[in-house]
Order: sequence, then C-alpha cells, then structure tokens
Amino acid sequence: MPFNFERMNTAILQTNYNFPNQTAFYRGKVRDVYTIGDQLVMVASDRISAFDHVLPRPIPYKGQVLNQVANYFLNATTDICPNWLASSPDPNVSIGASCEPFKVEMVIRGYLAGHSWRTYKGGERMLCGVEMPEGMKESDSFPNPIITPATKAEEGHDEDISKEDIIAQGIVSAEDYAVLEDYTYKLFQRGTEMAAERGLILVDTKYEFGKKDGKIFLIDEIHTPDSSRYYYAEGYAERQAAGQKQQQLSKEFVREWLMAHGFQGKEGQMMPIMPDPFVEEVSERYIELYETITGQAFEKQDISQMEERIYNNVLKAL
Repeated sequence: MPFNFERMNTAILQTNYNFPNQTAFYRGKVRDVYTIGDQLVMVASDRISAFDHVLPRPIPYKGQVLNQVANYFLNATTDICPNWLASSPDPNVSIGASCEPFKVEMVIRGYLAGHSWRTYKGGERMLCGVEMPEGMKESDSFPNPIITPATKAEEGHDEDISKEDIIAQGIVSAEDYAVLEDYTYKLFQRGTEMAAERGLILVDTKYEFGKKDGKIFLIDEIHTPDSSRYYYAEGYAERQAAGQKQQQLSKEFVREWLMAHGFQGKEGQMMPIMPDPFVEEVSERYIELYETITGQAFEKQDISQMEERIYNNVLKAL
C-alpha cells in the first residue's frame, strides 16, 4: 500500500497544552509531562532520540507504540510491584500518580552488550562495582544478571555509579535500595520470560522508581524498544558460535543510519535530516516492534486531528 506522505505532517513533535489546574510542565526527550494536582499526564510524542539528541523529524505512530508497549508491560507486572499508572485515556497518553523519583536508574544486564561490552573490550572488568568474568565475548550471557546503576543527570549523560556509592552518598537509603534491587531482579525475570514467549531475548533494560506516601512505585516506561535491547532467540547460539553480530530488535538501525551519515552526537557533527522514505521505514519498524514484542496486532489510530483528540481525551479523564 503506498505511503501517505501527508500523514508525516500530523505526527506530533511536541505538545503545548494548558490543562485545567495544571501546575507544572516538563519536556523529556520523548514525553511531554503535565502535572495536575497529584497526577502526571504523560503524552508520548512522536519524537525520536539517538546519541542523546532529539532528531528533527517525528516518526508517525511512534508515540502510540511506546505508550502502548509500556502499558502492556506495566499491566503485566502489577503482581511484582505497584506502579504509577492509573489509566490510559488515549493511545498516546498515560495518567498516573506523581511520585518523587529516585535519582538513579536501575540498569540490569543479562548479556554483555552495549555499554558493558564497550567497557569490557576496553580492558575493564569492573562496571559499577560489579565484577565481570574473564573470557567473555560480545553478546555472551552473564552467569547471572548484573545491576549496573546510573545517576540520572539533569543535563547531559547519565553517569555509572556503584551500589555502595549510591548508599554512601545518601542518594538512596540502604533500606530503599534493597527494595529497588529486589524489584529490578524480579521485573527483569518477568520481562525475560515474556520475551522468550515471543521468540526474543531481553538483553538489558532499565527501570526507574519513585516514592509516594512512603511507598515505592515503578514509574515511567518499561521493556520498550527505547529503554531495552532485545535479540532474536532463533539463531542466537549459532551466531555466537560463529562470532557474528546478533540480530537486534531495537532502534539500533536508526543509530546505524545516523552513523552512516556521519553523526554520532559528537561536537561539530551535523545531524542529517531523515528523508521521507526512511521516516516511513522507521514508522513501520516501530509498528513491527510492537507486534513482535506484544503478540498483538497494532491498530493505527486516526492521526488527522491528533492534538485535539489527545486534549479532549485527557479532559474527559481528569
């Protein structure tokens, strides 16, 4: 079916709503977050980021994909820990409890990939105070998943930090950290099991937590292709044995396109503008990600009046 290029003009790059009783607004890399009383309204835009930069062109349906994947997994893990989500009145919107976030991201890794592989390849065997075994190669599984936390930076890159330093610096109390650690291992185990049912391997991911009324909640998104790395299980062992790169289900292909066009987010580099056919390819790949990860058919919402639709659906829910 030919692509309707007009729909690219209806993708949401950003929102600028003013809801009744709104007290605060924050624009993240992908989400626009509105505070209304003790609730957060998170609008998943169609922005896409890579190398800590937001790309200039939005991707149709990307926000819907991310919001619905996150909610799929949040709803599937409520037996493990409470989370912030209360409702999703629109395919691009989640509403839930406003929590005081912990200033760390709980990164957990089941395989030697990405940042951990780059650290390992550089000769280091310690990552965030965790020792990595000798004799590993890229994409090998760790004997057991490892937690490698990162501080949440207000600007710029997040920084690696050890459990010991988090507690010693008073970023998180020892009591609370024990809860975060327990939740992280259990959520990753659930994510691993759900991925395996879909023929996937959950390689690594991150979780964010917050506190409200003395209770710890899982916040933000989980197990999405923006926050997680997946491999295809079929052929994994054969590719490892042959020393080949693993087949990924993530937005890595966007990073590869940028690198092929001379951009890795470094100073002085000019960010390339994605042409229409590549924007379409990215959109279709995100839809494929949704269907593969959830096992559900993706239902494209009418995006001709998306900003008005979102606003009206949020108003009805408040």
